[in-house]
Amino acid sequence: MVLHRFLQGNRDYPDIQALGQALRDLVEEGLDQLPLPGSGQTLERFSQLAQVAGHDLSLCKLFEGHTDALAIIAELHSPLPPVGSTWGMWAAEPPTARVQVRHDSHRLLLEGRKAWCSGAAVVSHGLLTAWDEEGRQQLVAVDMHSPGVTVTQEGWHAVGMAATASVEVQFKGVIGVAVGGPGDYLSRPGFWQGGIGIAACWYGAAQRLGEALREHCARRTEPHALAHLGAVDSTLHGAGCVLRDSALQIDQQPKADARLLAQQTRACIEEAVDQVIHHVGRALGAGPYCKDPHFAQLMADLPVYLRQSHAERDLAALGQLVADQPAGRWQL
Repeated sequence: MVLHRFLQGNRDYPDIQALGQALRDLVEEGLDQLPLPGSGQTLERFSQLAQVAGHDLSLCKLFEGHTDALAIIAELHSPLPPVGSTWGMWAAEPPTARVQVRHDSHRLLLEGRKAWCSGAAVVSHGLLTAWDEEGRQQLVAVDMHSPGVTVTQEGWHAVGMAATASVEVQFKGVIGVAVGGPGDYLSRPGFWQGGIGIAACWYGAAQRLGEALREHCARRTEPHALAHLGAVDSTLHGAGCVLRDSALQIDQQPKADARLLAQQTRACIEEAVDQVIHHVGRALGAGPYCKDPHFAQLMADLPVYLRQSHAERDLAALGQLVADQPAGRWQL
């Protein structure tokens, strides 16, 4: 309820500075202190991520990254973040933008360029993947006000999710702090658990689009719109059940490898979101696209956010995992 009241009182984020202030306000109110994955309250974590997503996907992108960074720091038993700090979590690894980490005496120094750094201009700290001298991936925490950090205006030309300003950041001799050891970022249970959290964000935005259709159908009786609403309800019901079951499985086995669960869940939620976009758009027509700023922004942002899925590549990886399973996995 506290998060809901906060979001109701904040509605307009015209640019990255406004988003940064909203994130700082959430932190100041303690609303970023979500239950950790596997804590017994994973569904509550997913629910709060979904709430922010339905409110504004650009704010959700910063909020999810910040809360994910806090969860990773806790899972890898690193020192507590500074009070009031805001975090970006940047793990994209395109071949043209990699950060190298080298040891200089007892310090870690970062060199290179990091791509798709959402909120880099407004967060106080970044948690990013880099590569050490032996070719191993290392997670590093950086104060974004450190000498040698340059937040560029390059690498982000999106229309949807434009406000996140997910630009490239240049690091030149920047002092960083290792978080965990080499390889820990990908090997920890929370990696795949966090991937399900992103699916909860997709779901939250689709849920809000579904509400727009439900409100429309409550005002007037249109048989075709009602048919679309029935399809949306069926789709969201199934997706919600999947997310609830995933949260339960994580809480029951918090240290288990959640890769199969995460890829199943993400594939299911992605398909559900695609269906909701399809049905809501056909049912409501051009009106809300042109006259409802919140609806139009969600419709522009959600396809971009959804591309955190790798589509058929992720489905192929899921298929390989399933092919190696024993027969009978789909029996009731």
